[in-house]
Amino acid sequence: MTTGPHSAKTPVLPPLPGWPIRFSIASVVVVAMLVLAVAVLALGSYGSRQNAIATATHTARDAGKLVTEQARRMLEPAQATVRQLGFDPIATATTLEERLQRIYVLSEELAINELVSAIYVGYDNGDFVLARPLDRPEVRRRFDAPPMANFLVQSVTRQPDGSRRGEYRFFTANGKNIERRPQPDYHFDPRTRPWYQAVAHSGASELSLPYVFFTTLQVGITLSQRSRDGGAVIGIDVVLDDLASSLSDLRVTPRTQLALVNAQNEVLAFPDMTRVLKRGDSSFDFKTLQELDEPSLTPLNDLLSADSPTALYQVQGQEWLGVSMDFDVWRSPGMRLLVAMPGSELMGELERRRLQVIALIIAVVLLLLPLGWWAGAGIGHSLDRLSWRAHRIGRFDFARPAPTEPSWVREVNQLSTAMDGMGRTIETFLRISETMATEPHVERMLGAVLQQFLAATRCDGAAVYLWNESAGHMTRAAAEGQLPVAMVGRFAFDAQRTVRAGIRRVDEDVHQMELELRGRTGQLQGLLVLNHQGDDEHADEAFIAFAKRLSGMLAVSIETRQLIDAQKNLLDAVIRLMADAIDAKSPYTGGHCERVPQLATMLADRMHADRDGPYASFAMTEDERYAFYLAAWLHDCGKVTSPEHIVDKATKLEVIYNRIHELRLRFEVLWRDAEIAHLQRVAGGANTPASEAERDARHAQLQDDFAFVAQCNVGGEFMADAAIERLHTIARQTWQRHFDNRLGLSSEELKRVQAAEPQAPTLPVAEALLADRPEHLVPWTNDRPPVEKGHPDNHYGFDMVLPPHKQNMGELHNLGIRRGTLTDEDRFKINDHIVQTYIMLKGLPWPRPLAQVPDIAASHHEKMDGKGYPRRLSAEQLGTADRIMALADIFEALTAADRPYKAPKSLSESLKIMAFMCKDQHLDTELFRYFLHSGVWRDFALRFMLPGQVDEVDIAAIEKLLPASA
Repeated sequence: MTTGPHSAKTPVLPPLPGWPIRFSIASVVVVAMLVLAVAVLALGSYGSRQNAIATATHTARDAGKLVTEQARRMLEPAQATVRQLGFDPIATATTLEERLQRIYVLSEELAINELVSAIYVGYDNGDFVLARPLDRPEVRRRFDAPPMANFLVQSVTRQPDGSRRGEYRFFTANGKNIERRPQPDYHFDPRTRPWYQAVAHSGASELSLPYVFFTTLQVGITLSQRSRDGGAVIGIDVVLDDLASSLSDLRVTPRTQLALVNAQNEVLAFPDMTRVLKRGDSSFDFKTLQELDEPSLTPLNDLLSADSPTALYQVQGQEWLGVSMDFDVWRSPGMRLLVAMPGSELMGELERRRLQVIALIIAVVLLLLPLGWWAGAGIGHSLDRLSWRAHRIGRFDFARPAPTEPSWVREVNQLSTAMDGMGRTIETFLRISETMATEPHVERMLGAVLQQFLAATRCDGAAVYLWNESAGHMTRAAAEGQLPVAMVGRFAFDAQRTVRAGIRRVDEDVHQMELELRGRTGQLQGLLVLNHQGDDEHADEAFIAFAKRLSGMLAVSIETRQLIDAQKNLLDAVIRLMADAIDAKSPYTGGHCERVPQLATMLADRMHADRDGPYASFAMTEDERYAFYLAAWLHDCGKVTSPEHIVDKATKLEVIYNRIHELRLRFEVLWRDAEIAHLQRVAGGANTPASEAERDARHAQLQDDFAFVAQCNVGGEFMADAAIERLHTIARQTWQRHFDNRLGLSSEELKRVQAAEPQAPTLPVAEALLADRPEHLVPWTNDRPPVEKGHPDNHYGFDMVLPPHKQNMGELHNLGIRRGTLTDEDRFKINDHIVQTYIMLKGLPWPRPLAQVPDIAASHHEKMDGKGYPRRLSAEQLGTADRIMALADIFEALTAADRPYKAPKSLSESLKIMAFMCKDQHLDTELFRYFLHSGVWRDFALRFMLPGQVDEVDIAAIEKLLPASA
């Protein structure tokens, strides 16, 4: 008889005195079984003990998590309430009567949230108002509440003479004031309290550490937050009684002890809170672990630490398991949840099971003793080979071993064959699971799964049909093996019909089984069709059950991929919707958000496809390309915040409208003044022809001056110093204003006028023809954006120069713009769109493969010399995707034919300008050189540019304008 693959041939020994071989083998088998039994028993006892300890530890940690989560949920209603009250009129009320009108808001919150002990508002002038429920007897006794009173309002109000008046008012449940009780000695100042000072200079809410409310002896915390206008602080006292009771409910065993302690070892929560509180000189406080006098918990302070959160220890001769867990609900370092569990309750069941195992092992040894006598030697080697095979399967090695001679024991051979089949089945099943989990494309996944399934089940053929609900038919998505001719690629299907159960014969020696593919929601996904020869193996219920399980897995895989595709399509549609909305917002930039992604992806795809040249190593994974695609569509999403009158500013004087009409009216006034002066001179006896000549000269001058001013307003060409000087000369002319310039103004505009000129001048008054008036300057207020380097609120690394004013509407200031129509203030507001783009996109929860979308989308205005915006990134900080976006954005802007402030540029002119931008280190020279020679610009021009813009481009001439390659 042969041995296993790792054994040697048994040598033949001469006969010697001794035991018979069968007895020897049986003895060895029995002794080995006894040794194994002892080892298994010892290891099992140790492992069971460790498992019991681990299970108890995990259970304790789960209980700790439940306590932590419950504590957080106890705070959620109060946090919502304090945020809501920050916007309530009670936070801005200046008198007690106004505050009492909003008391019903506080009483409603007290009525619906039993955990809230009091709600109060402290004002910056020291005023204070508090609402407290009177649902506890000790509270009613403390305040001597009237029988019908349901809640109490305590108030402190500053009087006109500077004194402070305290008062108690008692209300019924329906808000009726039944008693007003003055409190002369009640001079509480909220500004001195920790809950007020914690948020005095912060817009976020703050939580106090747990403490004992003196009035109710309840354990709780205080939550406070400054109101929206910053003039008051809202506070809420939240009781934590439920936290203590939850500790009792979460005991792992009947005698388990739980306690919540802080860094000073004070017990904040315990199932019996009456044992925790102690009275101080003027307040109640918490006992320490030592003062609690709970023997099972007292040693934990010295035994447990952050490095060793569990420990076994002895208390009064009994073993205990201690567990410590961090408790971070109140963001206070050192808070822990301590759990002590008695070992007798953890290990009692373990001891009973150990005795049962011993009895079972003894019984098995006695039963196997005869079998070891006559079969031990005969099947030892075969069993060793099978054991070795099972060990390999247990180590996830499912490969079939080299063939060996069969054993003389038939069952051993059957077991060997079954184990080989089991290994193949497990390996095939794992490959099928891996394919369904990793292959993203439905058709490729289905083809691979069917191929592996046929190999494992020995079916002749298989096909998967996908359900097209809108068309009402099934379409074949994958097929493997031999299929009957009758199986078409598509057929009509009634989703309401019942698929025939079991197996049916469709051809000679061909049987077919159809299985519906339905996902988690029960929606029909398709059909799985299996063809086989109809033998006993395929008619077995086990095979049918396996096929049904596979159909369920296939349905879920199909449904998951279809859901991912649907979500991706929805995301694409929403992003395109946003881009179309931005383009539709301005009639002058329509299509920009669509053309830039087209050009950027065209260039990136060309670079990805090239296998030689400077970008031969450039490659994008599917996720990277999708991230780039999304970033291209979202690169200007911040323009939703850009004012339209600045984005569409076609002339220098345009704000909401073109103010050149105001200037024209002033020139009309001066024209009329010249006419009146002429008539007055003639009426006074002056020479008529001479007066007419003077009038005509004045009219001609006005016509010429206005034409010059109007030309300056268009902003077509660069303005020289001489033009600026003439503009100021024209501005020094005056006209008479007879009407009050403070009438009909908005409140903000009136404030600027009054700040510049507190006293209105006596009318009529001489006004400059053109002027930069102080009220033209709109200052920054609370909306000053944190984009300057070093600003404490600049969390995104912005590095931009903020103009001195939010807006400058000065007439000379705007007309004197050297080039274009935008002032520095206008340009900053337009550039701010990229800041908003970055902030908006950074605030979205992007999955890991799309994490670079905000950076790519918000970097297309950065420059190679590090002088771009909004973050002044250097060339080393800009990736290839960032540089592609910058190039695409500039090329589209130069060639766009829908901008009000410039004429569309031709292809050659645009490429020359970009070459100079490379020379000035604004664009990546090597990328532009690749773009120039790739011809992508030509494909883009034929699709999106006007025919008149598409001219001949001398690539060699443009190449000469570029700096030499490094």
